[in-house]
Amino acid sequence: MQHGTHYFMDAGIILTLITLGKFLEVRSKGVAGAAIERLLDLAPKTARVVRDGVEAEVPLAEVRRGDRVRVRPGEAIPVDGRVIEGESSVDESMLTGESVPVEKRPGDRVTGATLNGDGVLLVEAQRLGRETALEGIVRMVREAQGSKAGVQRLADRIAAYFVPIVLGIAVATLLGWGLSGLGWGRAVLNAAAVLIIACPCALGLATPMAVAVATGRGARAGLLVREASAFERMDRLATVVLDKTGTVTEGKPRVTDVAAVDGWDRAGLLRLAAAAESGSEHPLARALAPLANGAAVSDFQAVRGGGVRARVDGRAVLVGSERFLRDAGIDPGGLDAVARAWERQAKTVLRVAADGRAVGAIALADTLKPHGREAVDALRRMGAEVFLLTGDNVTTARAIAEELGLPAANVFAGVLPDGKAAKVAQLRQRGGRVAMVGDGLNDAPALAAADVGIALGTGTDLAKAVADVVIATGDLRAVPRALRLGRATLAAIRQNLFWAFAYNTIGIPLAALGFFGTYGPLIAALAMSLSSVTVVARSSLLARLKLEGSATHP
Repeated sequence: MQHGTHYFMDAGIILTLITLGKFLEVRSKGVAGAAIERLLDLAPKTARVVRDGVEAEVPLAEVRRGDRVRVRPGEAIPVDGRVIEGESSVDESMLTGESVPVEKRPGDRVTGATLNGDGVLLVEAQRLGRETALEGIVRMVREAQGSKAGVQRLADRIAAYFVPIVLGIAVATLLGWGLSGLGWGRAVLNAAAVLIIACPCALGLATPMAVAVATGRGARAGLLVREASAFERMDRLATVVLDKTGTVTEGKPRVTDVAAVDGWDRAGLLRLAAAAESGSEHPLARALAPLANGAAVSDFQAVRGGGVRARVDGRAVLVGSERFLRDAGIDPGGLDAVARAWERQAKTVLRVAADGRAVGAIALADTLKPHGREAVDALRRMGAEVFLLTGDNVTTARAIAEELGLPAANVFAGVLPDGKAAKVAQLRQRGGRVAMVGDGLNDAPALAAADVGIALGTGTDLAKAVADVVIATGDLRAVPRALRLGRATLAAIRQNLFWAFAYNTIGIPLAALGFFGTYGPLIAALAMSLSSVTVVARSSLLARLKLEGSATHP
């Protein structure tokens, strides 16, 4: 009875671990579904349609192609279409990942669910319902999740052959001993010993035990592995694709360079420009805001697509583009060479004028995160080819790639969400597994399409919901750590399976040939327990796995 209890305990442990894994996978799919529903909520439920000169607010479902839709400042654009009247800046970060708003004028296209700035736009509706870009993102995510080939567990594949073979050996043992004339009692004992020693406790524990320990180790390192099969898919990754904005960069502009004419110091110039921009909500203005230091500001005026005017401590100050200063009759020359050099580095340049004279220039850019180059180098040492994938322009993308040490050939720029998923699929077709690392709504289709999707914990809910692995922080060094954990986990699973089968390969023939005598079932139970303990002990070593440090081929 004591040994019977032991068998039930082993079976209970195995079933508990497997059921827990299944529960977590089902739960993660539920979270992904909820995130998709929240994504659809980004689209307005109504639109202001102008028909025959009369504006009326109607349900979005009643808007027809060709209708004219008015979008007021601060509102989400309800349809995909073309601007036919008005000018404004539009926040398209949900689509492109870029934090700087895009200026829109008549003839420009706008996308539903993007956020209008401070202007009024009249938009001709062109794509509605399931044709919109937002619905397209949702559709791509769902299709990618449904079509991603589930990786059949290694233990499952082995068990499909193992179980019928063992049953066949047990039946052969029973009949062989029984018909040999040595007695059916001995035959039953030997057949029972075969079944007990072949009890797949070690086999059943090989995968779930290693996964459970590895999941805990990952959690301590800030890695949330949401699907057990991700460990197997992280092994032998050939390619890692990195999103740019918010993933390898900070995701917001910062001051990188300052140049001032004679008679002005850089600190004073920054204070002047920051004070003038303090009344603006533009991301570039927010980057300067902390530097204003309480200067007295009056007569603030924002000029769309140009810059700002204000009086700062009694001075008439202009901050904006080169054209903005020229339109005001101010020659921005003197710092042109410096400004052009900054622009070639994909930086945004603000010119500053005071009392009718150009006094300096300020460069801003979305800067590389700390340790970004270190993470890329670690991935390369692990044998992965690294690509940069972004919706930003080629110049900016290549400038960031150069900082990361990536060649221009490994840069895909100007790519929208559907294009990102297509690029991932293209890389998968070259052979080898592909991991996608991203944080934004626009990365979700690519995250779902990759063999392994890795999302930053600082990213959007949808990106985290569709990813296989979530990094708690924005530290890119966690990406090679995740890959190292995946490789070590699969190595542990393989070693567990090897031990389980080595034990069975030796034990089953001995049991079938009656080497254990009348104590066959007892000895088989002890051997089975030893095998299970060995698997548990080997899996437990993952808890002490070192994830930091240099990464090399396993």
